[in-house]
Amino acid sequence: MQSIVSQSLTQQIATEAINFYQQNISPYKGFSCPHRILHQGDSCSEYVKKLLTEQSLILAIEGSLQRFRDCAEASKTLQNQSSSGCIIIPCCIPI
Repeated sequence: MQSIVSQSLTQQIATEAINFYQQNISPYKGFSCPHRILHQGDSCSEYVKKLLTEQSLILAIEGSLQRFRDCAEASKTLQNQSSSGCIIIPCCIPI
């Protein structure tokens, strides 16, 4: 029972950290999530926040790592598609 409570608390803290990022950092960073731009879906932060509320912590971490890899690939795709020379800065570090 102890691990379930700890896991839930960890997920709550992570979700609050994402909320802080979305409200106080993301609007001012000067670029958007490449995965969101390319696929017209949720940003990585929104996607991870959903994972944290819908899955166990371990599955959410695994899904997050895959999403960050996918975001890095989306950034590369957008860079290759760009004819104006604009560089899309990835929101996610390559993993």
